Amino acid sequence: MSDPDLLLPARFVVLAEASPGLLSRLLQPLAKRDLVPDLVLARREGDVMRVEIALDAMPAGMVHLVAGNLGQVVGVTEVRGGAEARRAA
Repeated sequence: MSDPDLLLPARFVVLAEASPGLLSRLLQPLAKRDLVPDLVLARREGDVMRVEIALDAMPAGMVHLVAGNLGQVVGVTEVRGGAEARRAA
C-alpha cells in the first residue's frame, strides 16, 4: 500500500501524432484524478507533437497510472517519465 504522504515531482514526455484534440486528451488522465499540471509545454515537430507535462507534487500511487493512461491516448507513440520521492511537509 502506498504512503499517502509520499509526493513525487513527476515529469512526462509524450510523443504523438499531431492532431487538433491531442492536448485535451493528454490532460484528461490528470483531470480525472483532480491533478493540475504545473507545466505543459507542447511543440510540433513536423507530423509529431512533443508534449511535456510536469507536476511539482504528485501522489506516488498515481504516477504509474497516469503514465499508463497517457500511453493509451489515441495517437501516442511514446511516453517517458520519471519521478523522485520526497516526503510531504
